[in-house]
Amino acid sequence: MELGITPGQDADIAQAEPLLENIDPDAFLADKAYDADRLIDRLIQRGITPVIPPKCNRTTQRETDFALYRERNLVERFFNKLKQFRAIATRYDKLKSTFLAGVQFASIIILLN
Repeated sequence: MELGITPGQDADIAQAEPLLENIDPDAFLADKAYDADRLIDRLIQRGITPVIPPKCNRTTQRETDFALYRERNLVERFFNKLKQFRAIATRYDKLKSTFLAGVQFASIIILLN
C-alpha cells in the first residue's frame, strides 16, 4: 500500500502516476475523477487494467467492468475508518512528515483489526 500527503487544494489525480510507480497492480480501480486519457493510456502501457467509469461528457464512452468496480468499496470503507481517528480527520499536526506518520500508524491499526 502506498500513501502520500498532498495540499488540500490539489486534485487526487495529480498523485496517481507517482504512487503507481512503486507498485504493479493488475487493475486500477478509481472513480470518475480519474477519467483522464493521459492516466488511462499510461495504465494500458504498463499492462494495468483501468477500471474507471467514463465521465458523462466524454465523447467516446469506454467499457467498464462494474463487477470489479464494486471492489472499490473496500477503499472507501478504509478511508471511512481512517477518518474515525480524530487527529487524522482534523489534521492537528502541522508537519507533513508527522501527519504522514500518524496516517501510517492509524493504517496499521486498521489493517491489524
